[in-house]
Amino acid sequence: MEAKKKITFDDIARYTNFSKTTISRYFNNPDSLAPESQRIISEALAKLDYKENKVARILANGQTEFIGIILPEFYHRFFSEVLNQILSTYETYGYKFLVFVGNRNEESERRYIQELMSYQIEGMLVLSHTISSEELAQLQIPIVTMEREDRQVCSVNTDNYSGGYQAAALLDEHGCDVLIHINSPTDPQIPAYGRITGFQDYCKEHGLRHEVMFRPVDRSHEEDQAILEDIIATLEEQYQGQKKGVFLSNDTLASTLLNLLFRKYGHLPEDYRIVGFDNSPASREAIIPISTVGQQVDKLAQEAVGLVVEQINARKEGRPLHSRKPVHKIIEPVLVRRASTEGWTEER
Repeated sequence: MEAKKKITFDDIARYTNFSKTTISRYFNNPDSLAPESQRIISEALAKLDYKENKVARILANGQTEFIGIILPEFYHRFFSEVLNQILSTYETYGYKFLVFVGNRNEESERRYIQELMSYQIEGMLVLSHTISSEELAQLQIPIVTMEREDRQVCSVNTDNYSGGYQAAALLDEHGCDVLIHINSPTDPQIPAYGRITGFQDYCKEHGLRHEVMFRPVDRSHEEDQAILEDIIATLEEQYQGQKKGVFLSNDTLASTLLNLLFRKYGHLPEDYRIVGFDNSPASREAIIPISTVGQQVDKLAQEAVGLVVEQINARKEGRPLHSRKPVHKIIEPVLVRRASTEGWTEER
């Protein structure tokens, strides 16, 4: 079978009666051509069945159309949700993504970043916490972080303070005698610290009994399960017969706590109300659906990719990358009421 002839810029130029320079401009800067010229070339490409050589284009202009992503892990399903939404922005922005998962290892992440830089990525999205924003800013490429320390780089975050405040308000609404927040020891510079302060401020403003329990959670399912088993024992000893409103720092922990209570009692006891954070699949798919403070993941992803593309375009236009202070965008969370606070009636 005879191989199909590969269409070149020379072929397109002869077919359209344009110069090769004009054809090149169509691919690299189409807006520099008149709309009619763009139409003629576009129709020619279709008729000639032209297949663009992406590698050649990268070599010619140094623009890879790749954005790097550094994720911390996939233990929390929030990160897989974020990644899914980021990948879906290809149809909007036309950028492709190279993804690495750092597993909270600082040296591994530095190695992955160097690997990404060797692929001439045009920008980077960072969700991992291990490397400081100061170090990231020194890379001199467009960078946007999400839900992590962000003093030196642009970022998109949830209003975590509002989320913690809403969670406490929901538990108060259901008449809980004591409100408990379970979280890992958290750096105040990380946006998620706002979940703690929002919870505390609501409780203080409304004179509610409350406690923040810091434990080394979020390491693994087995470790988290052991820690939460111990917390259940502590709560039932200290607050026996009292209605306990428990706000956990993420849906993965909330689901684990709910599972442990079901194993112990066969149902969610009446003296417990549970609220998570994220609105990840872990909350929707739990043994009974979990009320949660929903991060608007679709908006977070769209804003983050849009912000890094905005910086990429500025760089292409010759504008300084850091001509202004880093931009920090905040997305309001949405309270999602489900059976873990509203009550559960089993369908028969």
